[in-house]
Amino acid sequence: MSADGNSGLQLRSLIKKSGELEISLVSVPTKEPSADEVVVRIEATPINPSDLGLLTGAADMTTAKVSGTRDAPVITAKVPEAGMRAMVGRLDESMPVGNEGAGVVIRTGSSQAAKALMGKTVAIIGGAMYAQYRTIAANDCLVLPEGVKPAEGASCFVNPLTSLGMVETMRREGHKALVHTAAASNLGQMLNKICLKDGIGLVNIVRNSQQAEILRKIGAKYVVDSTSKSFMDDLTGALAETGATLAFDAIGGGKLAGQILTCMERAISRNAKVYSRYGSNVYKQVYIYGGLDMGPTELNRAFGMTWGLGGWLLFQFLQKIGPDAMKLRERVVAELKTTFASHYTKVVSLKEALQLSEIAVYAKRATGEKYLINPNKG
Repeated sequence: MSADGNSGLQLRSLIKKSGELEISLVSVPTKEPSADEVVVRIEATPINPSDLGLLTGAADMTTAKVSGTRDAPVITAKVPEAGMRAMVGRLDESMPVGNEGAGVVIRTGSSQAAKALMGKTVAIIGGAMYAQYRTIAANDCLVLPEGVKPAEGASCFVNPLTSLGMVETMRREGHKALVHTAAASNLGQMLNKICLKDGIGLVNIVRNSQQAEILRKIGAKYVVDSTSKSFMDDLTGALAETGATLAFDAIGGGKLAGQILTCMERAISRNAKVYSRYGSNVYKQVYIYGGLDMGPTELNRAFGMTWGLGGWLLFQFLQKIGPDAMKLRERVVAELKTTFASHYTKVVSLKEALQLSEIAVYAKRATGEKYLINPNKG
């Protein structure tokens, strides 16, 4: 790192055609800002599940090994043959990682909009955030309120806007309540706070009693455990009470999406007065937005003919709603220390993020194990 910020370390992920993942740190020059750009010294950037998808790809991290030096560690791991098929588009391309972050503006371009940001603490999104410095358009900077530290604003895009986007999608598509899987995550807790504040029914699907307890402590009313013998009955009951016909699934693979649609149909049919072999005419929708299970999505087709299964991506949604996205950002800033507060179990430097012991923790994507990188730590 240069003292003036003219160059700095950046974390890169590379998947070779030989079937090997390589994660390393490289020194890169900091791009000089154009008239409408600024240079941000990154002081906080989270490791989100979406970041792990790029960072480790389809590699088997149980095979990870470290080489290089203490100051320039290199992580390698094997990518299974089945996983290589999904990696074709990025082979032999060294890719920067990190969707979002926050830091301090240390240099600006010549425009008034850029100059006005000098010295400000800002949150930014746009990739390549696992780096000590990032040159970015002034318009892409979200100025954090006075007294808000970079660590408090580092996660103010992906999880907050995803959770708000889910609620906005519900409203725009005419549903009245939601279902969410892997619901005890940081994002899931934010979604609960939004729904409690806005008076929206939310059915939370978790995988154990510890996760259920996390949600109940913040006031969640409907929490069902997918590993329970009574799961299908419990889920149907919660759906009948809330009237939820829209679900967001972070798991992706396996039977869960089909089980949700089945239970939605059961809940709707409880009060049906006439039998129809085509099922109810109430539309049911599951959006897959994550890939905690990369296996096939299995549907049992026990939910009639009025349903949909599709993908949902935050950035596409924000583009779709256009100027209305600014209203969502404004709410995030207003509730940054309450509804949208993020909690981290550990803050690591770029070098520490490449220690095998740390990778073993954050690569599991376990509930309650969210990491924050401070590229300029120390």
